[in-house]
Amino acid sequence: MAVPMLYSESCLQSSVSWCSHHLGYLVHVSHKTCRTCHRYLENSGHVDTKRALECASGLHPCCTFVAGGMPSAYKIRLHDSGCRAFRSILHLDQDKPPNQWEEGLEIQWSLPPEPVCRTQRDCSRDSKCSPSGRYAVFRCFCNKGFHWDPFAATCVRYKRKSKWKTSLVVSIGVIAFFSLAVVLVIITKSFKFKHYNNRENQAKEREIVLKSNTGEKPYRMFQLKELKKATNSFSQDRILGSGGFGEVYKGELQDGTLVAVKKARVGNLKSTQQVLNEVSILSQVNHKNLVRLLGCCVESDQPLMIYEYISNGTLYDHIHGRYPNFLDWKKRLKIAYQTAEALAYLHFSAHTPIYHRDVKSTNILLDGEFDVKVSDFGLSRLANPGLSHVSTCAQGTLGYLDPEYYRNYQLTDKSDVYSYGVVLLELLTSQKAIDFSRDQDDVNLVIHVSQYASNGAIMQVVDQRLLLLSLEPSSGKLITSIRLFWELAHDCLREKKVDRPCMRDIVERLLSIIRIEDQE
Repeated sequence: MAVPMLYSESCLQSSVSWCSHHLGYLVHVSHKTCRTCHRYLENSGHVDTKRALECASGLHPCCTFVAGGMPSAYKIRLHDSGCRAFRSILHLDQDKPPNQWEEGLEIQWSLPPEPVCRTQRDCSRDSKCSPSGRYAVFRCFCNKGFHWDPFAATCVRYKRKSKWKTSLVVSIGVIAFFSLAVVLVIITKSFKFKHYNNRENQAKEREIVLKSNTGEKPYRMFQLKELKKATNSFSQDRILGSGGFGEVYKGELQDGTLVAVKKARVGNLKSTQQVLNEVSILSQVNHKNLVRLLGCCVESDQPLMIYEYISNGTLYDHIHGRYPNFLDWKKRLKIAYQTAEALAYLHFSAHTPIYHRDVKSTNILLDGEFDVKVSDFGLSRLANPGLSHVSTCAQGTLGYLDPEYYRNYQLTDKSDVYSYGVVLLELLTSQKAIDFSRDQDDVNLVIHVSQYASNGAIMQVVDQRLLLLSLEPSSGKLITSIRLFWELAHDCLREKKVDRPCMRDIVERLLSIIRIEDQE
């Protein structure tokens, strides 16, 4: 039990300063010690002036500090100097006035140690009388194989586990471990088998859907491992482009053929349906200005499409500065004409008329000779024989979307004509279909160009680099062809679809413009 902080009722200042050991504690006495004690007693009103004189004349000081126990435990007690009353103070704080000191008692318990001994006869047979190392005190320390139990106050033998119990515990642990391992293997195999069956069933279902839409399978079915090898496991540095459907990767087949692999987004049912729809559409068409489908893969979680690789990027890239080479007017006329031919084929020459529904400059690919390959048929729809339109939710790209189709949800070939008209404006102006860097009223390219045209200033919105040839003798042909080109674009962009030309008429009008440009 720790010694409490004690003060006498009558204590005077002492001029003594000394240290000694008393009851195992280090005692330090100083002027400050008695002064503090005396200040407390005076403040408490318990100082007896008669006893004070007796205390001061004694040989020993009446109050001392004792340091011990916890670092903050400072205790004050009395010597046998004649002082008879006691005070016990907790958490002594000398910075506070004495009347705020807290009186009380602090007790600390510790487990009893081994008993003190003088000879071996004082100890039990399970212990040995040996020096403890402190103050030359001998104690009965337990023999090997025993430990001191302070509650029983005796030496107790360690409990030994029998070998057969140890073996049993080890055996049970090993059996449990291997049993758990076997269960995990079975679960993993079962999951993989189930996943494999699901994937296999999914692949068969997709193949059935494709067959039902195409009648037969004129394209190659690629294996997933073959495409992973071709694209370096669909590495990020192989990405050619991306969109709402997913990503397109550049790949190289084992025979050295370069391909473009289109991958739907994982878990996106809509993009998966778009890919399957595109396979169905492209398997029914064959035109030099439509991107060629080489095959598909239905083994993976998301279907993959494999196209011929078109090396020279998109029309959008060339018009809007990704490539340093500028497209001159003749190249632009060629691109417009070939795109129109491809769309006219879809509308009038395919076995079942096809509406592309997403004509835009990013879906017009260019090869090394700047020949057109129209791509991305994910939103395309087959026309219903005998019907003037397909009723469907409006889908497409802002800036290219036919406003009449957007209003009444009736998709026709004239919806593609409107989108194509926006592409003609891009070729004419080299500006984007939607550009928020323009003034608020001019964000939409169609509105922007129409405002210039209504003021008779169409030539001001034309890409001025195209007009640099105006200083040459043939500049008259250039101006004429540009004006005719604008008139064609304007007709394609008319508000009502009945007022727009069909793609066949557009092809003929472009051919006439090209002939003017080719005249000597």
